[in-house]
Amino acid sequence: MAPNMSSRYVVGIDLGTTNSALAYADTGVGAGKDIVIQHLEIPQVVHAGAAEPRPLLPSFLYLPGAKELPAGSLRLPWAPERDFAVGEFARDHGSLVPTRLVASAKSWLCHPGIDRRGPVLPWKAPEDARRVSPLEASTHYLKHLAEAWNYQMARDAAGSRLEQQEIMLTVPASFDAVARELTVEAAHNAGLEHVTLIEEPQAAFYSWIETSGDGWRDSVEVGDTVLVCDIGGGTTDFTLIAVTEEAGQLALTRVAVGDHILLGGDNMDLTLAHRLAKAFADKGTKLDAGQMLMLWHGCRHAKEKLFADPKLAATPVTVLGRGSKVVGGTLKSELSRQDMQETLLEGFFPECPADAEPRAQRTVGLQELGLPYAADAAVTHHLAHFLHRQAATLAEAVPARKGRKKVQHPTAVLFNGGVLKADLLRQRLVAIVNSWHKPASGVKELGGINLDLAVARGAAYYGLVRRGKGIRIRGGTARSYYVGVETSMPALPGMPPPIKALCVAPFGMEEGTEADVPDQEFGLVVGVPAEFRFLGSSVRRTDTAGTIVEDWEGQIDELAPMTATLEAAGMEGRTVPVHVHTRVTEIGTLEVRCRSRDGKKDWKLEFNVRERR
Repeated sequence: MAPNMSSRYVVGIDLGTTNSALAYADTGVGAGKDIVIQHLEIPQVVHAGAAEPRPLLPSFLYLPGAKELPAGSLRLPWAPERDFAVGEFARDHGSLVPTRLVASAKSWLCHPGIDRRGPVLPWKAPEDARRVSPLEASTHYLKHLAEAWNYQMARDAAGSRLEQQEIMLTVPASFDAVARELTVEAAHNAGLEHVTLIEEPQAAFYSWIETSGDGWRDSVEVGDTVLVCDIGGGTTDFTLIAVTEEAGQLALTRVAVGDHILLGGDNMDLTLAHRLAKAFADKGTKLDAGQMLMLWHGCRHAKEKLFADPKLAATPVTVLGRGSKVVGGTLKSELSRQDMQETLLEGFFPECPADAEPRAQRTVGLQELGLPYAADAAVTHHLAHFLHRQAATLAEAVPARKGRKKVQHPTAVLFNGGVLKADLLRQRLVAIVNSWHKPASGVKELGGINLDLAVARGAAYYGLVRRGKGIRIRGGTARSYYVGVETSMPALPGMPPPIKALCVAPFGMEEGTEADVPDQEFGLVVGVPAEFRFLGSSVRRTDTAGTIVEDWEGQIDELAPMTATLEAAGMEGRTVPVHVHTRVTEIGTLEVRCRSRDGKKDWKLEFNVRERR
């Protein structure tokens, strides 16, 4: 459904890997009053039997066993009989019983190697345990936000219910078209129909503009390039925004987006857990798989505590022992600030040259199934690779600064994501970027945003921009999209026909626009199940709709396939000549259609969200 551009409230929702948040702007304020962006305090279970509001909703779902908790332990003001928990209690209690805790649902939602509509979470739950799909978990988080809003904002005003408002829902810039479709589906399942997607790094930049007011123009100039470095609980996202000029005014354009990197706070917490587990093992205690999960969650809490209190030298970490005497068998350790800093700095933010490249793949042939984490844990390696690949883009898309030479590197950086609340990590990244490019005055850090709430607040600001109130960042699609076309050639033993990449949506294609592949026909298999190869590129910026790339390895990446049985009565198994038509919807998703030569048939290619077999 199209966004409700006439709703009283414009709402921004940050559906995060670790925390979710909601911010809003009331456009119904009186004449002459400024529209102020606010955030919603979110009621949630914080202790068994106690619900209290919090500024953030931890993105955790706890599915208790039968009779595990006393009746009413998980009640909410609007749901007295609830038998599951979302939020703070789910996170904290679930760390003690991790086989019943759903975490990192957002990372699972974009994992093409599983059935994202299938009940697979918690990932290592026993066979008889309750399970949900990544899609259901995401729906639970959004549904909780909707219920919390309606309880506080719409009890006496049906027109103020969240379902009636225009909602800006955030996704990582690196999310592909399938993950975006699934995010919208989760919102619809939660009853939210008027949804528009916005990339998280852009939302963070919008928050910086909103926080800076008119002063943002004094912080950047024509020719600047801002690196938005967003490291959250599950992903690392890089975006480059160029400052240009239009009719004598500063203008902003998103010119590059990095690849999807499953690397963030989750990886750091697990690394700390392994370090403490080794200390236990050195003392003769080997932790089992369940205890390792507990230690993982315990290290997350300890890390956050150390970063929040610079005076703290160490903080305790406990793990429940085996057997019936749980309290007596508790294992105790501590995470010191020195160990944490050494582990994170050297493991995730090591110094490296400007042309460093991340390790491309794991070396072990047989791997445990799970999330496809980045093979290289060094954020700085991924950043160096991103900036090196995009140097030509910057040379082409960013004008020279006044009185200076063109630069092919960022001149400013905006940090976002919970990981980068730590001063130490931000300082390390700035120092490394400066060591690569040695700018005369150093890379400028743009600050002032609340890293917990920036994405939600920036999303709400974007809603106002869509109504003509604010500064817009030009962007469009974050990458070029392609469909694989099988080459027509004789069958050869053991050699499948080569696949060419047909560009169906060029980089930067704006929401609400359409593209036809001009003067080209392709054969479409109808009436029987068929697979369509779907590809994307974050570096091929000049391809237009209809460009065919024969040698695409290295510049174009294969994404999740599309599968469909395209109905055509009486033509089962036939190949029909078609033209390809593409549309980027107003909400930011991608549609690919095949139209018959006579214009009487129109088939939509559906994205496959199930495991590729």
